[in-house]
Amino acid sequence: MAIKSMKDLDLGGKTVVVREDLNVPMKDGKISNDKRIRAALPTLKLALEKGAGVVVLSHLGRPTEGEYAEEFSLKPVAARLGQELGLDVKLAKTFEEAKVKPGEVCVLENVRFNKGEKKNNPELAAKYAALGDVYVMDAFATAHRAQASTEGAIRCAREACAGLLLQAELDAFAKVLDAPKRPLVAIIGGSKVSTKLELLNNLLERVDALIVGGGIANTFLAATGKNVGASLYEPDLVEASKEILAKAKKLGREMPLPLDVVVAEKLAPGQDAATCDVDNVPAGKMILDVGPKTVAAYEKVLASAATVVWNGPVGAFEIDPFGAGTRHIGEALAAQKDKSFVIVGGGDSVSAVESYGLASKMGYISTGGGAFLELFEGKVLPALAALESK
Repeated sequence: MAIKSMKDLDLGGKTVVVREDLNVPMKDGKISNDKRIRAALPTLKLALEKGAGVVVLSHLGRPTEGEYAEEFSLKPVAARLGQELGLDVKLAKTFEEAKVKPGEVCVLENVRFNKGEKKNNPELAAKYAALGDVYVMDAFATAHRAQASTEGAIRCAREACAGLLLQAELDAFAKVLDAPKRPLVAIIGGSKVSTKLELLNNLLERVDALIVGGGIANTFLAATGKNVGASLYEPDLVEASKEILAKAKKLGREMPLPLDVVVAEKLAPGQDAATCDVDNVPAGKMILDVGPKTVAAYEKVLASAATVVWNGPVGAFEIDPFGAGTRHIGEALAAQKDKSFVIVGGGDSVSAVESYGLASKMGYISTGGGAFLELFEGKVLPALAALESK
């Protein structure tokens, strides 16, 4: 993919407009997790080191477009950026206020306060681009959205390029999509087959083995004639799941399904959980995790993998006692970090490896959810297409 990188540009004396994803979780008006802010720092620091002034763009939450709402203001984000950068980072409430000199940083107020952001209004896109000399796209998590600040502004800019975070994402994906070391194994969890049907079909063309988990696995179990009790599954996707299983067999792809599962009456803390074979799921119980036999079978598949793509946990890991399956898989991957490249993406799977203290032992932790999936579905991300065009 031919895309300019910010690290290769001369930015001395220029104003750089950087689209970041600073959509941090907030609680009582305070930032509860600043991971996305920290992820943006290398790009912002490099721009400053190169002698540029920096205008930062981002969205926060889901305000009514075109209307200001205090709870969605980027004011706390600007303050945190200032602390991290050791600078006075001002919040510009209007385009006219978004002026910087070399060595200065300001944050333009939430782009979703601007009418036309989501519909990629060309006039708004041009206003974003006109804020500086170079437009830097660094928000991989929004690269699948054709919006004014993520796609339109790139096309309007005099010069556009990828920031360090976006470049790191593309480098990591190249190891999986372009010429992956094999065997290549994908682990796809989540609640619904319907949200990942295209992904599963696309992955079968690429991978050597495909492991499914969560509610997705329940639908596949139902497709093989298993009784899944009161578990979450999609009856209307059973036939589609049968077709995917048949496709895997035809292509010679390994697609192991759960052998045993952890069940309980409901998804809630403190449940009286039990482990049973998939042939003996009680009628009134829900499948909420995979059992030890399944973990052992999955670990055997993963042990031979040279590349692993992981999106979504295999059980309801957030609630005890339904996280053992996901934890064991994470630990197995961490143990073979020297022989396997593992890329983890999607909020829940990333949260899982972080909660178990395993993030540093994965090959790459992606910042994207929807963008992560769409790349693996074989789709062209609007922001990347716009950057290629420049």
